[in-house]
Amino acid sequence: MKREIIITGDGSTTIQIPEWNEQYHSIHGAIQEANHVFIKHGLQHYNTLYCSKEADSESKNIGILEIGFGTGLNAFITLIEAQKLGLHINYTGVEAYPVSPQEIDALNYTNSLQTENSDILFNKLHSTTWEEAHKIHDDFTLTKRQQFFSKIKDVEEYNIIYFDAFGARVQPQLWTEDIFEIMFKALKPKGVLVTYSAKGSVRRAMQAVGFKVERLPGPPGKREMLRASK
Repeated sequence: MKREIIITGDGSTTIQIPEWNEQYHSIHGAIQEANHVFIKHGLQHYNTLYCSKEADSESKNIGILEIGFGTGLNAFITLIEAQKLGLHINYTGVEAYPVSPQEIDALNYTNSLQTENSDILFNKLHSTTWEEAHKIHDDFTLTKRQQFFSKIKDVEEYNIIYFDAFGARVQPQLWTEDIFEIMFKALKPKGVLVTYSAKGSVRRAMQAVGFKVERLPGPPGKREMLRASK
């Protein structure tokens, strides 16, 4: 299936699948969306609730599962934010169809997201081998797994899930009770799942498997998003 690089509303790139009229990130702004949905309402929210007030170092260790590793944008922003917050991140990115090296080279995230050795760190996210853990930075370990989301078997492994699959319009099978039951099992108690979607059917599927679900203001171009808590 053909994929192409496009520029989104905030100047950052994403990948588009013309046949589906579907993008890996919001056309209104890839970086804006990632920061709003996954960092503000995911990582920062969890840090405020469970990490920032705790004295022991164990509370600073956070396991994150990303559903749809894709361009690596969410992982890259998380790496940068973790340094600011003093967190230790064990990040697992699941992706059935990895992005090609040519597509990675065409992405411009390091132009906007500046940190020490940003180009090296972003490239390292993609150049490391799959199916094994790699230390990307002192406080960030990455494991990339090439698998279908329905095959995930993790049990109470993660504090946060970034649910960033293609939309229910084009891949409704990824937004079912069966999938969210897998997500619920993968989360530790008090864990949270965040997603850009706000569809009623998605919210009901989450609730049906035991999640407590909140509607939150969405990123630019989207009225609402969802956060689910275990």
